Amino acid sequence: MEIIRSKDNKIVKELKKLKQKKYRDLTNKFLAEGIKFLDYIEYIPELIIAREDMIDNSIFLKKIKNFNTKILYLDEKIFNELSAQENSQGVIIQYQKKERNLDSISNDIIVLDDISDPGNLGTIIRVCDATNFKDIILTKGSVDAYNDKVIRASMGSILNVNLIYLDRNFIINLLVEEKYNTFITYLDKTAVSYNKIKLQNKNAIVMGNEGRGVGKDFLEILHTKTIIPILGNAESLNVAIASSLMLYKFRELQNIF
Repeated sequence: MEIIRSKDNKIVKELKKLKQKKYRDLTNKFLAEGIKFLDYIEYIPELIIAREDMIDNSIFLKKIKNFNTKILYLDEKIFNELSAQENSQGVIIQYQKKERNLDSISNDIIVLDDISDPGNLGTIIRVCDATNFKDIILTKGSVDAYNDKVIRASMGSILNVNLIYLDRNFIINLLVEEKYNTFITYLDKTAVSYNKIKLQNKNAIVMGNEGRGVGKDFLEILHTKTIIPILGNAESLNVAIASSLMLYKFRELQNIF
């Protein structure tokens, strides 16, 4: 079985390029690291990259039987140059990004306005998956969802949601034209507690940038300003935590559980 040991190998060079956003955008491909991704048998990898010691790893060998996908073995040094993790499990997977179709977005969506922290976005993706919010619309100024830190924080949920990047004005027009009932978390004397919001047939939660909050143009189309009560002395909540609370509150108000 061949093990690639040269950093000048053509395939290795192409894989390294996928660590950069511009090449992910150009090729519509991305890398996901971790053996757990091999559990998602409904998502067929384009390529499975493994560290040379995985050749005799029984767990790895059992998992790859689910796929008719090429396995590329790299020696430890070359693999580590490709890996984004200090203590890698020895498996990296190349996927094709999903096709995004605005015609099929659901009645409950979350809009992320210039979210900049990869860990926050990854956590929000994971909670959206947990609460079955399938559609996440992001302004084009937001962090790239296929950044390795986002993928790691999503714990595999990156494969289960629809991520759509759009211009801010397009998103605003979409919310208005499609008659979404728009909620924005906003500290204001007119804001209502998240326990008292009224949901309709189509609902959108808009969450803002970690430092600046939601842009004024979104405030102009909102239907409800809402707040998550803080009982102690904390000044505010992290956007990932606030998003999690809002998503679960929506499902509670819809009597989903």
